[in-house]
Amino acid sequence: MSFTEEFLEACTQAIAGLDQSSIDAVADVLAATKAGSGRLFLCGSGGGAGHASHAACDFRKLAGIECYSVSDNVSELTARVNDDGWDTAYSKWLEVSSIRTGDCLFVFSVGGGDAERNVSANLVNAMHLARDRGATIVGVVGRDGGELARCADACVLVPTIVDAWTTPITEGFQALVWHLLVTHPALDPNTPKWESMDQ
Repeated sequence: MSFTEEFLEACTQAIAGLDQSSIDAVADVLAATKAGSGRLFLCGSGGGAGHASHAACDFRKLAGIECYSVSDNVSELTARVNDDGWDTAYSKWLEVSSIRTGDCLFVFSVGGGDAERNVSANLVNAMHLARDRGATIVGVVGRDGGELARCADACVLVPTIVDAWTTPITEGFQALVWHLLVTHPALDPNTPKWESMDQ
């Protein structure tokens, strides 16, 4: 097998291993957030931060949910990191946004965070604040799900097929899952531009 064949075969196995009911469970939480006029806050680090920005656009435009990407304001993000540290950059942002009951925190992470080993502490602290304030938590994560899987009301776990490809496959599937969600009928989505045009 070529590298490309092996990689795509691993992706095929990961799709087959996805728990479809967990995707629907995330859709249900998001639908309840929308129905209750709650806000959706999206976050991640690295590729997850990029996903959060793109997904915020899609959930606003296609699903009609008021939402924000926690890391999109680079001035505020870097001021918080510089002055207070990375570990609290997201949780302090959420505090100012008054995250509360009825809101939802959506986390994109490869490993889900680990408080004991101080891995992705910014995400862990954001999740703990959201939980303390009564917000729901959802996400898409790889490996064993880490702190995200333990905190979340609903969470999609991307199966690890090849350890060496955990990050690229997990991050690739995060985009797949959120695009599924913004199309999910539970969210009563708008029709995207290209799909609304005649062939």
